Amino acid sequence: MTAEPRAMSKIRREPAIGPFRADQLREGDRYELSNGHPLYCAPARREHAAPNLIGAAVIDSDPAVEWAGVDAGFTPAPGTLRAPDVAVAAPAGADADGWIPGAPPLAIEYAGRGRDQADLKVKIGELLAAGTRYVWVVRVQGPRRVEVHEAGQPPRLVGAGEMLAASDILRNPLPVEALYDRAAGHRATLRNLLQREGYDSLEAVRTEGRQEGREEGMAEAILALLQGRGIPVDTPLETRVRACRDRDTLNRWLLRAARGEQLFDVE
Repeated sequence: MTAEPRAMSKIRREPAIGPFRADQLREGDRYELSNGHPLYCAPARREHAAPNLIGAAVIDSDPAVEWAGVDAGFTPAPGTLRAPDVAVAAPAGADADGWIPGAPPLAIEYAGRGRDQADLKVKIGELLAAGTRYVWVVRVQGPRRVEVHEAGQPPRLVGAGEMLAASDILRNPLPVEALYDRAAGHRATLRNLLQREGYDSLEAVRTEGRQEGREEGMAEAILALLQGRGIPVDTPLETRVRACRDRDTLNRWLLRAARGEQLFDVE
């Protein structure tokens, strides 16, 4: 979530009473909890809101992801409630309710103007300490880049033109731009959705379409040759020819039809 500007957040971060527990917050409350202390989360600016949507679609569509959410609340401890902008987690049971226990394996934060950097650092540390494997911080102000945080590893920067990977969480590496650029995000999302339907890529779909077109054309040619040679074409034969997608079989049938031979004994 986006933290509000420091001047306003300072007032809200000094509650008269506390500490608080995650179970005292309700869905819709604009607060996270850090060690029992509430942190107000302001609405997102334009520079944050649009990339957040783009990145969420890319992550959610990855074939290896069973559940992903936006601003989902995770509570690894009674006094901690954190809601990454985008998170991947195990799917909950049908009767699951309330905040999500533990921490997400992958969390993504978008950081732009007004983001409280001190709180962001604390949030990253809390997530990693609770078991998050990767925290990606997408910088949407200034040069676009992603800060990659892993437990026990120094942070590293991944810039435009480079790839991000989260092994065992996402099937596909993705270009950095796919987390904030609309066109790049759409391309990555389309690839993911095609893979979920059994296609490796858009080119695989195009190739299949071209192949199906050739096979349909061959079937039409076989039927036309049979009729031209005076060989009866009944419904079972027509159905069999039109349903065939094996190029070698169609080639054999085409030769037999050209010679005016029956096709029934051809496999």
